[in-house]
Amino acid sequence: MSTETQEPPPTGATGQRSWLRWAVIQPWLTLAARLGLVGVLGYAGYTKIIVPALSVASVDAYQLFSEEINRIVGFGLPLLELALAALLLVGLATRYVGAASGLLMLVFIAGIISAWARGLAIDCGCFGTGGAVAPEETEYGVDILRDLGFALMAGFIMIWPRSPLALDGLLGLFPQRDKDA
Repeated sequence: MSTETQEPPPTGATGQRSWLRWAVIQPWLTLAARLGLVGVLGYAGYTKIIVPALSVASVDAYQLFSEEINRIVGFGLPLLELALAALLLVGLATRYVGAASGLLMLVFIAGIISAWARGLAIDCGCFGTGGAVAPEETEYGVDILRDLGFALMAGFIMIWPRSPLALDGLLGLFPQRDKDA
């Protein structure tokens, strides 16, 4: 019987390979999430801005605010969505824009839940249409799941903002821990 002990396999070899795979895949996943949010925010903002009165009517349908606030939100929301989409498209302040986009999705989810809980029969107004619909035409569950998916994409971007085709990288705006990753 030998008193020699076997050396364990190199620690971290498998972990290092996994880390390297993640380091290669993560930026592309972030780019996909960025482009997904660009698409939805850009389309939502565009459809609302082409007929602003419909955007105001969509906000009014939720019965949450006064007429003045409905107008401010109805006119301002498409501009916010387009601004977030533009920043994500160019990859500028990606982590913060991801956080703002996620927060916006959570606000949308809260509004839909509020309408559902109060028994309102409305279209969410997400894409330039909205207002009262027949009760059987509501799709609150689908709307919430869709927005939750977009919120998760935004969270991914917030946690891992590095991606190709982003001004953040060119301008050196990543926090130090992301540069090492």
